[in-house]
Amino acid sequence: MTVLELQRTAAAELPRSPTPRLDCDCLLGFLLNKSRSWLAAHSDEVLTPEQEAKYYSMTASRRTGLPIAYITGHKEFFGLDFIVTQDVLIPKPDTELIVEQALIAASELTAQPDIRNNTIQIADICTGSGCIAISILHELPHHITAVMTAADISQAALTVAQSNANILLPQHTINFICGNLLYWNTESHTSISPKQRFNLIVSNPPYVPSDTVTELLADGRSEPRLALDGGHAGLDIIKDLIPQVFISLTHGGFFLIETGEYNAAATAELLSKAGFIDIVNYTDMGGMPRVTRAKKP
Repeated sequence: MTVLELQRTAAAELPRSPTPRLDCDCLLGFLLNKSRSWLAAHSDEVLTPEQEAKYYSMTASRRTGLPIAYITGHKEFFGLDFIVTQDVLIPKPDTELIVEQALIAASELTAQPDIRNNTIQIADICTGSGCIAISILHELPHHITAVMTAADISQAALTVAQSNANILLPQHTINFICGNLLYWNTESHTSISPKQRFNLIVSNPPYVPSDTVTELLADGRSEPRLALDGGHAGLDIIKDLIPQVFISLTHGGFFLIETGEYNAAATAELLSKAGFIDIVNYTDMGGMPRVTRAKKP
């Protein structure tokens, strides 16, 4: 079959998808290693029997609800190509907001008199695929040096993050820690030292209410519940994380946390009660609360 013939049958092949033609183009583009513009200009390109069989195998996976990113094993985030597996959340465009705000915070930090040689300590808690930590390091201005620590409770997720770091930032060293938030010691896990201090801490923790997670995962998207489920109200992890962050931040340090529309207001209140100041909520591309920034006095 030709590219055009497969595109014309996309709706029939992917009846559950809200965007069958886009899905088709993404799968074909990945399969042929070509852009959508190339597909449009080569609609009469004939697939080999092997390519056609692979395409139908991928559409079969898509029909189950499995996202394109898990099928291809890749997802773009902040202009970078990240490896993704079902051990990590698929990076979302709205999460790029936390990277943007982290870069602003990093510039503000270097203006503080106690920051020497424009070197700052950053921690990314619940790092998942590593997309936030890696994107921050990749985009930092050359005059700013960052020492990055990235932590996650899932060793499988950290393996993905390490692979992404090796590919995208071979010149950097990220300290990957397998642990529960900032402090947790068991025989099989290490932790961030309670004595260690950071100028900037970022986190996209599990913050979706449990019942909502069940509804979301019913469509077959297969994202890890561990990375989504924030407990009954979505605040369980956030409540544990905030006091740990307050201890671990330097004076004048910044905390950026993604909570989505679920708990932005409640998170701001918890931050205030913990002693943070200058608390600001930022909205995403859809106008919904997405990221909260706070400062330790």
